Amino acid sequence: MQNINVNIEKTEILSDNWYVLKKVTFNIQKKDGTVEKQSREAYDRGNGAVILLYNKNSNTVILTRQFRLPTFINGNSTGMLIEACAGLLDNDNPEECIKRETEEETGYRISKVEKIYEAYMSPGSVTEILHFFIAEYSTEMKIADGGGLDDEGENIEVLELPFDEALTMIDSGEIKDAKTIMLLQHLRLKNIL
Repeated sequence: MQNINVNIEKTEILSDNWYVLKKVTFNIQKKDGTVEKQSREAYDRGNGAVILLYNKNSNTVILTRQFRLPTFINGNSTGMLIEACAGLLDNDNPEECIKRETEEETGYRISKVEKIYEAYMSPGSVTEILHFFIAEYSTEMKIADGGGLDDEGENIEVLELPFDEALTMIDSGEIKDAKTIMLLQHLRLKNIL
């Protein structure tokens, strides 16, 4: 693998409203050895974690549905998106974060999670690394309704779906969220469900 020589000249904060949008001007050495000045914008929202809960006995998965403004302004007429439970790390380690988010969003209290991988979800513009988890759930683990936190503006619907139906929803376009598609396909590829 070729080492890339990058020298950052200047970083400007364009917005620090919700998260941080930076404009970075840098010099990068190209394959032919020449150096080129470039400018790019990078959105730093922190790192996150995502989990797919599954039940082998009932062959079901737990997903969520909530309004996502960026999808609404990019053609999703309702703005509603079906997703796996996820959240920002907020200075927690990924495992503690996803346990907290699972309880807040779905109402399930889980103790054992399995980390399967990490991925950059939109590396052309977003700095976030997402930590992917799966975990088994049972009805005994349901301790609350879920739905998210009011003070974070969350209004989350919890969905328990047959696994095969969730896979079909990818083909039909009902599930368009990349992290959710990756997790559902992981369960299928690894013959977990």
